[in-house]
Amino acid sequence: MSNQSRLQRLLAYLERDPANRNLLSDAAEAAYAEGEVDHACALLDQLSVGGDLSAGQRNLRALVALAQDRFADAAVDLTFLRASGHDRPEVRFNLAWTMMMEARFEAALALLDADVLAVSPKARMLKIQALHHLERYAEALRTGAELAARYPDDDLLMGALATLAMDADELELSQMYAAGAGDNAEGLSARGLFALDRHDNQAALVLFERSLEQQPANPRSWVGKGLALLGNGQAGEAGEAMERGAALGEDHLGSWVAAGWAHFIAGDAVAARGAFDRVVAIDPTFAEGHGGLAVLDILAGKREAAERQA
Repeated sequence: MSNQSRLQRLLAYLERDPANRNLLSDAAEAAYAEGEVDHACALLDQLSVGGDLSAGQRNLRALVALAQDRFADAAVDLTFLRASGHDRPEVRFNLAWTMMMEARFEAALALLDADVLAVSPKARMLKIQALHHLERYAEALRTGAELAARYPDDDLLMGALATLAMDADELELSQMYAAGAGDNAEGLSARGLFALDRHDNQAALVLFERSLEQQPANPRSWVGKGLALLGNGQAGEAGEAMERGAALGEDHLGSWVAAGWAHFIAGDAVAARGAFDRVVAIDPTFAEGHGGLAVLDILAGKREAAERQA
């Protein structure tokens, strides 16, 4: 029996019949299923040159675009599908995902109806995150409580709720949701922050590392990891981790300030100044950025510059 994958077999057939649209479509599906998204994209491009795509092929092209982080391209196909009689919950969920990735939170929220929430745990997580981004905390907590009662084993939902409740200063509620989040990245991150609050830096570091294994672009986990490293006396590494978290968190000012002081503690005045300069560049009215620069100017013997910053 052949050890060739389905994709390899279909590609072999395509070599003999390269214009066969059924083969191109089947090969694109096989490529996507086997994680060969770039190959799937190329096959779909070839298919689109020869004629219009079917609804299934357009949906596949949208999924490929999502896998390649081409959210605007995915939105074009998904919007077309909705307008052409294929307005299924799965299509609305994927379109909501593209809206979230483009920071169009109101538009995403409008798509996350009851039918979509029933399709995937990610849809329930997405609704909480959309409300969170819009700072509609009371509505988000109320909606979250209803969803948590209906889906108590949904770890993605619980992780999103743990983060939401923490930002809403509902710390006991955040701990409860975090405990139910299992190994979800957001739940691990929340538990890491609670470990920091207990001054258990080592436990916090383990939790943040586990979170980042799942979600390498989680800004809270990078900043939390930096705080844990700082607590362990590893100030240089702490500053680097905090800077990464600050950048991923859409230039979060407090994280840049923390990174600056971590670099300062590590004795790296150049890196510290870079972090504080970043704060002032983002928001010239943010006092802590000027304060950090004032301290650095004093230590550098630049009294007049320090006075201006102060």
